[in-house]
Amino acid sequence: MENLFARFEAFQSTFEWLEVIGGLFLLAIVSETLWDVLCKRRKRLKESFSNFAIALGNVLLERTAYGLVFIVGLLFAEYFAFADIPFTWWSWVLALLLADFTYYWMHRWEHEVRILWAYHSVHHSSPEYNLTTALRLAWVEGLIEWIFFVPMILVGFDVVQTLIALAVVVAYQTWIHTEKIGKLGVVDKILNTPSVHRVHHASNRKYLDRNYGGVLIIWDRIFGTYQAEEDQVVYGLTQPVGSANPIVVNFHEFAQIAKDVRRAKTWSEVAGYLFQRPGWRPKPEK
Repeated sequence: MENLFARFEAFQSTFEWLEVIGGLFLLAIVSETLWDVLCKRRKRLKESFSNFAIALGNVLLERTAYGLVFIVGLLFAEYFAFADIPFTWWSWVLALLLADFTYYWMHRWEHEVRILWAYHSVHHSSPEYNLTTALRLAWVEGLIEWIFFVPMILVGFDVVQTLIALAVVVAYQTWIHTEKIGKLGVVDKILNTPSVHRVHHASNRKYLDRNYGGVLIIWDRIFGTYQAEEDQVVYGLTQPVGSANPIVVNFHEFAQIAKDVRRAKTWSEVAGYLFQRPGWRPKPEK
């Protein structure tokens, strides 16, 4: 019971701080948007409105049973844990590092496996890049992403500790969605920064599928996916959605996959359209 109380206190305390950070971030978003409008720097205000609408949809979903899927999934996995890592200063350091490492691979697979890209592409679909872009997160993310963090639970990390570590990794990334901060020198080679993340959101060929890191960009440098910002960035998808409607933005790629699957001639082609890289096509018959 004492352990349960400690877990709940840590969870509650952390998310109170995250709510404060969220409030400050919302203030920054509104301030940036007003500044851009006054200076006539934001050409597609409808994209910003779409981002706010998508964020509102996520808030409403998170306050229903739908929002519990992430937590319930990890709690179920806890019954199969191989060990029990205690709450200590070193376990928090390890949890943050492992959550960031896990985020890197989750993020990379979301670019390399089309059925995962179907929801992650929502975040990349805006042709503009500003703080509101951080709000454009797919409505179905929570149903799937918890699975990637099951290994943390299985090796012994507490569910609360895992959720808090992930929340820190995600919260860190809110401020990097901006063009108002330039390159930061050596920091760009260690941490995920605005310059590093602008590359990640680019549709330029040389920038595609680069810079997956959450907080630390050293994972990209280790696994060969790092790319510094060099040429002018063109934001959005290589094949634009062509709409700012939140429903279209959220389900456009799923609809495209359904079309491809319907015209598949074999089960192998069905699997290819679902699990190969985005853009995969079956080899033409000889």
